[in-house]
Amino acid sequence: MGGDLAGVRLWARELDAVHERFVHRFSRSEPRESALAYMRGLIAPLQRKNGWTVAEQAGHDGPDRIQRMLNRIEWDADEALDDVRDYVIENLGDREAVLIVDDTGFLKKGTRSAGVQRQYSGTAGRTENCQVGVFLGYATDRGRTLIDRRLYLPTSWTDDRERCRRAGISDEVAFETKVAMAKAMVRKAIADKIPFGWVTADAAYGFSKGWRFELEQADVFHVMATTRHDTVVTRWALDHPVHDLFTGLARQKWKRRSCGAGAHGQRVYDWARVEVRPWHREDRRHWVIARRSVHRPDEISYHIAYCPAGTTLDQLIRVAGSRWAIEECFQTAKQECGLDDYQVRRYPGWHRHMTLAMAAHACLTVLRARELDTGKAETDPLSSSTSASPRSDA
Repeated sequence: MGGDLAGVRLWARELDAVHERFVHRFSRSEPRESALAYMRGLIAPLQRKNGWTVAEQAGHDGPDRIQRMLNRIEWDADEALDDVRDYVIENLGDREAVLIVDDTGFLKKGTRSAGVQRQYSGTAGRTENCQVGVFLGYATDRGRTLIDRRLYLPTSWTDDRERCRRAGISDEVAFETKVAMAKAMVRKAIADKIPFGWVTADAAYGFSKGWRFELEQADVFHVMATTRHDTVVTRWALDHPVHDLFTGLARQKWKRRSCGAGAHGQRVYDWARVEVRPWHREDRRHWVIARRSVHRPDEISYHIAYCPAGTTLDQLIRVAGSRWAIEECFQTAKQECGLDDYQVRRYPGWHRHMTLAMAAHACLTVLRARELDTGKAETDPLSSSTSASPRSDA
């Protein structure tokens, strides 16, 4: 019991420290206190995390104070998130870190929540009535967490400005594709001098030749998943299908490697790479990488890489494999930090909730990294079974 109490005190102190990073973003004491109470409620072992349960956890008579902080009182969630991101970088910053882009769905009922419509949700694996958020993950050897977020607004919303206004979406907010949102988040990370070495994303983003070209022009190294129908420039053709590059490739060119630990053990595949655009410049290389299932060799996926000339296949596999880190972030942030437990409908409220949930997740991530540093944690930095989380016994 004493150990449990010490753990609770530890995360409570660290949550206070994270809160101190952005407390100056509030002009009044009530929303400052409500923001901290809300984060405490998000981490607490509650079965449901809504306005009433979080308010009860905070000792409030009802959810009004929490709802005012999320929906009515003015404060800039983007500025607060910058403060949270600075906390992440101070504790986990690494020049070999990987920025990871992905989206996740939030199932919703009705039609009033900003951005909601029937659309594909990767979370559900099918088309559902949901909101979709695009996120930027930050992954290092010591831990991984989320550092940016945007709510995707389909054209059914942006074409109806009155509907947007009712949901708190200003007339200045225009339609953006998910790829455009990804570009904007990575551009901001570069402009703000966030330390990182690589960018990666799944094929929904990596298929964009325009984005890959933009990253290359900025000399940002990347390993982007793409589809078998993508084409590249080779010695033999301007539009060479990537899947044709590996037809008849010698058996010894394939290397069996793990790209990291998954929920069911090491993720082992056969990997091969073929250089493309070899005349580009001496100190940089372009590769197409194939990842083939060990048990189902007809299942092959592809990545396109831009990297320093001396980069090994094993290094590229590490970056490609790090893409799963953001899925782990989504899972743990939803399970432990209430990322998907919210009742806000308006556009500003969504970004405020996400900011506070991401702050709570960053707090737990940093605590777990410290445990690993001292040899106390025996699990992965974002495993939900680590002792840093007050939910470990729930």
